[in-house]
Amino acid sequence: MTASISDQLLTWYDQHARDLPWRLAPGAALPEDPAWPYRVWLSEVMLQQTTVAAVKPYFAKFTETWPTVEALAAAPEDAIMAAWAGLGYYSRARNLVKCAKAVAERGGFPSTEAELRALPGLGDYTAAAIAAIAFGERAVVVDANVERVVARLFAIAEPLPGARKAIRAAADTITPQQRAGDFAQAMMDLGAQICTSRAPRCLICPLSGPCAGRKAGEPERLPVKPAKKAVPERRGTAFWITRGSEVWLVTRPGTGMLGGMRALPDDGWSAREDGSGEVPLAGEWRELGAVRHGFTHASLTLRVIALETADAPEGEGQWWPVERIAEAGLATLFLKAAQLALASD
Repeated sequence: MTASISDQLLTWYDQHARDLPWRLAPGAALPEDPAWPYRVWLSEVMLQQTTVAAVKPYFAKFTETWPTVEALAAAPEDAIMAAWAGLGYYSRARNLVKCAKAVAERGGFPSTEAELRALPGLGDYTAAAIAAIAFGERAVVVDANVERVVARLFAIAEPLPGARKAIRAAADTITPQQRAGDFAQAMMDLGAQICTSRAPRCLICPLSGPCAGRKAGEPERLPVKPAKKAVPERRGTAFWITRGSEVWLVTRPGTGMLGGMRALPDDGWSAREDGSGEVPLAGEWRELGAVRHGFTHASLTLRVIALETADAPEGEGQWWPVERIAEAGLATLFLKAAQLALASD
């Protein structure tokens, strides 16, 4: 059964693999180019909780601007954070910088799963994926797509997250010694294209024969997920402070929500509490409206108010040309606020 599953899946992958800019063709030999593991690592970090469609232009921009891990490690951190703007989950960008520096210092990426796991920001999944895809090491690669495929294939009915140990053990039994990277990517593609969360396409699935979930008649109920917790609603205020044709921007602290990103000043809201509502300068503030934004742990309604002034607020920041606000690398939330302010002028 073990050989049958991996062989069937790889045969399907050879014919149906997605053509992605960070992938080799199925069965291709691993390149000796040291930039290859860099491209695999970069794509895997970007793809965490993010769609392929969203990642493609960012991957192209990063690899064109910084074609090697050494180039990325030497780049100014604010330039990297600005280039990441809009991709979300900004702790990934901060970890990207730390990891690039660590890899450059050691002279390249390690090739084993254990060594990769020791790098900054690399968890079990990412380390296993890089080991398998970039270096051909047999590794058990389990992301959300693979988790779904394996839970259905073996009819693992224990609810998540408790089921993850059993899912990983089952995935281990079908992971082949050869073509480890192709197998990992085949599982990802199967989950993304065939064994989808809703309405799985069982009739064209290469693993429909041995799939215990399909035989049970309700594959779409697996994996069993815990009830979603309601996210809190938060409120805050962003300040559009202008001086003629310039707007005052700040850089957020390196840790916390949107850490290290360029932003509009705000009143200190967080996922845990509302903002204070206090304004940073005295003057005649104008109400511009509000924008909504969803985070993993909270939803935010951000009020936007504006002030024209000759004075800079206290604290670090910079005057930025309003006409070039799209180039500032604002996080999506603050880009929404800026667009609201520009539309109100």
